[in-house]
Amino acid sequence: MTTQPDHARPPFGMGAAPFPAGDTMMAQLPDPARQPEFYSAVPSKRFFAWIFDTLVIVMLSVVLVVLTAFVGAFVWPILYLVVGFVYRTATIANGSATWGMRFVGLELRNAWGQRLDTGQALAHTAGYTVSMAVPVLQVISVIMMLTSARAQGLTDAVLGTVALNRRAAR
Repeated sequence: MTTQPDHARPPFGMGAAPFPAGDTMMAQLPDPARQPEFYSAVPSKRFFAWIFDTLVIVMLSVVLVVLTAFVGAFVWPILYLVVGFVYRTATIANGSATWGMRFVGLELRNAWGQRLDTGQALAHTAGYTVSMAVPVLQVISVIMMLTSARAQGLTDAVLGTVALNRRAAR
């Protein structure tokens, strides 16, 4: 397959892909065609990170149930939701990845290639929470992760974020 030079591509909305290589919206991110190693196995790594994070959230929630003299058990769904929301927002805001993402070697980056700040972490967590609450949105998100060049889920596509394999430490 041949590719056109960036200057020969039609502008967005005129037959071009939404975020072609060279597009200013995501130009600071690695190009999946030129640097596929940044996107290699990202969907499966996200799945394992999700399992890891779910276990952490369950453990934190159980500790809170015990600390509340088991009163927390009566409001388990709310407790689990709040603990998960705080955990995800705090860990993403303080390292651009949850502990599970760090464990599997992933990090989130915004469209400019920067780590997510607190506001972006909050928005990403809110998008994740909504997609988990509405199963059809979660199915769409998983399909997008498995089929898009940057392995972005629905929340990532809306916010312009991407999960990348971390660069190796030098």
